[in-house]
Amino acid sequence: MTRLTILAGLLVLFGMSAQAENDGAVASTAADQSALALTIYNDNLALVRDTRQIALPKGLARLDYADVSAQIIPETATLKGGRFTLVEQNFDFDLLNPGKLLEKAVGQTVRLFRTHPTTGQDTVEEATVLSANGGAVLRVGDRIEVIRGTNLAGRIVFDQIPPNLRARPTLSMLLDNRRKSDGDLQLTYLTGGLSWQADYVGTLNEDETGLDLQGWVTLTNNSGIGYRNAAVQVVAGTPNRVYAPQRDFRRERLEEVVVTASVKVKEEALLDYHLYTLPRATTIANNQTKQVAFMAAPQVQVNKIYEFTAFGVGTSDWQPAVVFIEMYNTEEAGLGLPLPKGIVRLYKADSKGQPRFVGEDRIAHTPEGEEARLTVGQAFDVTVSRRQIDYRDESRGQGPNRIRQFRATQEVTLKNAKEEPVAVDFIQRFYGDWEILEESAPHVKRDAEHAVWTVDIPAKGETTVTFQVRWKQ
Repeated sequence: MTRLTILAGLLVLFGMSAQAENDGAVASTAADQSALALTIYNDNLALVRDTRQIALPKGLARLDYADVSAQIIPETATLKGGRFTLVEQNFDFDLLNPGKLLEKAVGQTVRLFRTHPTTGQDTVEEATVLSANGGAVLRVGDRIEVIRGTNLAGRIVFDQIPPNLRARPTLSMLLDNRRKSDGDLQLTYLTGGLSWQADYVGTLNEDETGLDLQGWVTLTNNSGIGYRNAAVQVVAGTPNRVYAPQRDFRRERLEEVVVTASVKVKEEALLDYHLYTLPRATTIANNQTKQVAFMAAPQVQVNKIYEFTAFGVGTSDWQPAVVFIEMYNTEEAGLGLPLPKGIVRLYKADSKGQPRFVGEDRIAHTPEGEEARLTVGQAFDVTVSRRQIDYRDESRGQGPNRIRQFRATQEVTLKNAKEEPVAVDFIQRFYGDWEILEESAPHVKRDAEHAVWTVDIPAKGETTVTFQVRWKQ
């Protein structure tokens, strides 16, 4: 043989059941599950409710609850369903692998099997494991052998599995059971490694007044185990949490994307959050991202808006306006469902009917009755330039009593190269105490810093707006 083979298969063959026979423990795995439910939050947190059919003897018994999340928060675990007192519990996350076997065997005697390269005959020697740091150092008789990686021609045989070394993450609990029982026990705990987010796909209609909106719940599982046939709920909102120092959990690469059928989920209020229940049980493998449809709104009314924001007065070259899509979360507008925060990706069909990506933006949690505003991108055919016609410094006084006051006249030209007329909201941001003295078109004072002119621009044309402003600093 040309490489080191470590007989980790002993745990698979005898494993937890053998350990239970040795110390009287009751072993339970995911095969005992009668129900599984997940409540997943946005902030890398989930509540697991794992129900299993388990037989317990009367008196003190240790229950090894295997196949729990590798990122379980042990102090949150509770076990219900029987007449017992929980005496203590331990989370064993030191998982079986060749390196761990060697590490646990330091100072112990193992057997070293080698096969003669010519005769094929096996020879056996006893060896003491001296070190297992980045390889293995063995004392074999009167010599020291060093193993680096897989450079040893042979195999090491261990007589037993070291205590607390598990094939799978295990929560071990010592119970004082009042009587012999055989029924459902439910383990409930919080875990990291599970998260969700909302993703939306919207397709604009031809005249850009309507949107076909699909919503997806994207589930991500990096918790170290898979969840089979789980009833899944997701919570929109962020419960307050007290964070302990973080443990070092290994992160895995996401490997798979699964899309299921489009079915609307059930939504309900939960305290000050919103709870969405997926319509059917689903399986989420470890290191997997899965998408489940949670809403479909084929006829959402939207408004397309062009905006340009200028900061202070001055002269600038031609710049594009910004395109926005606004939609109102009401039944009358084709929605009416609390929308979790997420990214909305927008598409529109080209002249051949093929969908083309036109932009994306992130929305916050949007309650029913509120407005969602999406930044689509910069307009190619709608542009704005500014020219400062006049500027005066009207400051007066000296020293600390000096009043700094200025006056400026601005000319704003808006061009439209499209085949149809458009309206642009030109937004001017001012600083200090300002007042519009003259203007060629009326403005609306949006707030203490912004004046807005809504400017109609004809097809293939341009419109000019002038105004004079005075401000104090």
